[in-house]
Amino acid sequence: MDRTEEHIALAHPLFGTIGGIADRSGTEVYVVGGYVRDALLGGGEGDIDILVMGDGVAFAREVSRETGIGTVVAFPRFGTARIPSEKGNVEFVGARKERYDPDSRNPSVAPATLAEDLLRRDFTVNAMAASLNRETWGRLHDPLGGREDLARRLLRTPVDPGKTFEDDPLRMMRAVRFASQLDFRIDASVLEAVAGMRDRLAIVAAERVTEEFLKILGTRLPSVGLRLMFDTGLLHRVFPEIAQMAGVDQRRDHHHKDVFLHTCTVVDNVAVVSDNLWLRFTALVHDIAKPRTKAFKEGTGWTFHGHEELGARMMKKIFQRLKLPLEHLPYVEKLVRLHLRPMALVDDGVTDSAVRRLVFETGNDIDDLMILCRADITSKNPSLVARYRENYEIVMKKIVEVEERDRLRNWQPPVKGDEIMAVCSLSQGRAVGELKKAIEEAILDGRIPNEHDAALEYLLIIKDRILAQEGHF
Repeated sequence: MDRTEEHIALAHPLFGTIGGIADRSGTEVYVVGGYVRDALLGGGEGDIDILVMGDGVAFAREVSRETGIGTVVAFPRFGTARIPSEKGNVEFVGARKERYDPDSRNPSVAPATLAEDLLRRDFTVNAMAASLNRETWGRLHDPLGGREDLARRLLRTPVDPGKTFEDDPLRMMRAVRFASQLDFRIDASVLEAVAGMRDRLAIVAAERVTEEFLKILGTRLPSVGLRLMFDTGLLHRVFPEIAQMAGVDQRRDHHHKDVFLHTCTVVDNVAVVSDNLWLRFTALVHDIAKPRTKAFKEGTGWTFHGHEELGARMMKKIFQRLKLPLEHLPYVEKLVRLHLRPMALVDDGVTDSAVRRLVFETGNDIDDLMILCRADITSKNPSLVARYRENYEIVMKKIVEVEERDRLRNWQPPVKGDEIMAVCSLSQGRAVGELKKAIEEAILDGRIPNEHDAALEYLLIIKDRILAQEGHF
């Protein structure tokens, strides 16, 4: 039954203006979807969807003219328009019915009633509308029981889930995202439809799928979404390398833990202390090469030699396939490649040179690397966890001591290439690079301090020998 007796508070300052414009033109206008859902949950920030009983594009232009909040970006074919804003986009759409071709996400649209428009939405909790007209201000329209589903923290589709996902397969990813984001459970019929229709995601652009996947990683407990994706098979289609980490192998008395479940815990551990999406992504992929490097060694058990290096080398193709922004690739590659290094520095016999090299290679991301390493401690044995954490504190103390003394974080060479060329009468070429590398190695080995004068003096000592090796004499 349509819930039209309840009224909700609508606090956004733009709503009064929109309602006034609507009243003057005799147009019914509603705020709909996520804003209404979040307002009922006690929130109400972010993007706003405005439903217009009429021409959504023309109405958006009128709002833009009167408020000056932004320039309208119109999509006349679909009857929609967007006004971008720093505080969130405002989307306008005329009430419509949609019909999809099987091989396309682009619908054919026709005018519709309010009730018909709400039927085309993804989930009942997003299929509620609140009036912005003065006489009916804040009146809630809820013909599909979204209010009750909010109270039950349940995700249902307005119509048969097969129809909902046939029309827009990306809604399968959104179901998982909302479950993780809102801490909702997904109705059994919806889960069954996702499992049966996951391959239909193939018609959705990779960028759109990845956008939803990254939103799942950005939730408070990403493991909720990751496990749902695994259980429904979505993960096998979207990110098969992660799905392949699942399973436990046992041989005689030796077993190794389920790497997928371990990874879910590591991602959650990172999420507790950091909102850095790319650190969370690194946590997700840090053991991605374990299935490819797994071997059983008699007397030792399961080994994964080189998984950190292979995992780093896998990242470029994964970034390209998922259409991830390539500017984050070096960061992820670096932390995957280095995630085992800190534990190797615990031994009292480890030299300052080894610590310098780690700081040098990690640069300003050393703190993120240590967050990842601590998050990687997932043992159920409290004494083992305590020992690992104590070891990492030892490593951090060594890093701080070396970094304070040698200033290698985000290191820049004390003697630049142009100065080397001037001192050695060289033009650009391989020899300049070899001289820079020799100075760098001397600093990392602790043979000279990380200072300009000492580096220049060392250059004068080694230049003839290296230039002779490079054939300059």
